[in-house]
Amino acid sequence: MDPVTATDPLLAAMKIAGGGLDVQSTRLRIVSENIANAQSTGDTPGADPYRRKTITFGSAVDRATGADVVKVKKLGYDKSNFTEAYDPSNPAANSKGYVKMPNVNVLIEMADMREANRSYEANLQSVRQSRDLISSTLDLLKSSQ
Repeated sequence: MDPVTATDPLLAAMKIAGGGLDVQSTRLRIVSENIANAQSTGDTPGADPYRRKTITFGSAVDRATGADVVKVKKLGYDKSNFTEAYDPSNPAANSKGYVKMPNVNVLIEMADMREANRSYEANLQSVRQSRDLISSTLDLLKSSQ
């Protein structure tokens, strides 16, 4: 491990923000899948519809910088119950005409998308700020020679 890289707070800040960008982009992908499948029912009577996906974050130590970074810990499924809707013309309808609907609440997904988007933007701004500070430092070192 390079001792300069291990102790440089600007490089560590970029690594931390990069981890944030990575997990928030994964989170946005999961939310998008959930919204896209909010009305996806099963193919046969009584079949389960799309089940909402979830994401869990965890922390890990980056070996190059020694910084704690956020990582995707686990992708999973929401175990909450499906709702039922009366739609006897649907191929997935049971004998009483009810269809199991996905356990996706679009309003919750939209709020989660907004939060992920804001977190992504904040991490992106951190990367930009760190990059600008590194560039300013290099310019200062060049001008002092």
